Amino acid sequence: MRDWDERYRGGEHTTAEPSPLLRTAIAGRPPGRALDLACGAGRHAIYLAESGWEVTAVDGSRVAIEMLAARALERAVTVDSRVANLEAGEFQIEPDAYDLVCDFQYLQRDLIPAIRAGVKPGGIVVAEIHLNDGKPNVNPANPRFLLERGELREIFGDWKIEHYDERAAEDGHRHDAAHLIARKPYLKN
Repeated sequence: MRDWDERYRGGEHTTAEPSPLLRTAIAGRPPGRALDLACGAGRHAIYLAESGWEVTAVDGSRVAIEMLAARALERAVTVDSRVANLEAGEFQIEPDAYDLVCDFQYLQRDLIPAIRAGVKPGGIVVAEIHLNDGKPNVNPANPRFLLERGELREIFGDWKIEHYDERAAEDGHRHDAAHLIARKPYLKN
């Protein structure tokens, strides 16, 4: 996590603007409980809190979480921000606990079942994750952290897909990304 701390200290990944995808996802939805995974400096968590959501934000970088906490204080919003290494299992996603889970630029395939389980029926997942588009020498370069084309749609294929496309990432990275808004179905009686 030291590498990420240094990136945040150096000003990388510190934009304050939320993704247009997240803005679209919550437009017209009543606020509820939200989880922002690998939240970084908190651009999505802050936006959600300002929009009335009760937000838990998790990241492995202590520097990023400190930045988020300072921004929340400046903006007079509350965010339950936590330093936790997701790959090491330091944060457990509660089942059926969230009305919204957002995952921007973070892929941990073994966390996907917990993400799906953590969304309440009728709740949504909002994700923008880099694709393995064959571009060499572009971060992230490790295919382990890149989706294959169509993979994210397939993962949520049994949910109602409200939006899906694969195009240039909105975060300025050079990799294309899969953009998804998917709603978990209600349980059938």
